Amino acid sequence: MKANEKQIKKKFDQLSAETEPKKNMLKDCINAFIVGGIICDIGQFVFNFFLSMGIPKEEVGTYVSIVMVFIGALLTGVGVYDRIATFAGAGTVVPITGFSNSIVSPAMEFKKEGYVFGVGAKMFTIAGPVLVYGLSTSVLVGIIYYILKII
Repeated sequence: MKANEKQIKKKFDQLSAETEPKKNMLKDCINAFIVGGIICDIGQFVFNFFLSMGIPKEEVGTYVSIVMVFIGALLTGVGVYDRIATFAGAGTVVPITGFSNSIVSPAMEFKKEGYVFGVGAKMFTIAGPVLVYGLSTSVLVGIIYYILKII
């Protein structure tokens, strides 16, 4: 039985290697760089737009984050973000829109289960750990900053 399992595994590995799509790493890196740069350019445009409206510079970052998360969620909801991500790969993961996409995508998959137990519950499946670690880290950094400021 062991020899048969090894043959099956070997054949499976061979078939997997043959059918696996070949990736062009240079092309993928260029696509990620271009799309990630475009996303950052859009963020900079939104930043400059809010500054030109007279919003204080200290507040503009918050508004830009809100707008970029909204754009990422909207594009995910209408199915465009996934097509961009297929083309750009990691270029869509790093900016804040990637965070938005990672929260909205699981929620969209479970829309059939209802808005509370489907969309709402699955949205926090991804957001929960991110928020817990983010808040914990910010509290820890705040305490360290406070202690250093006293000293």
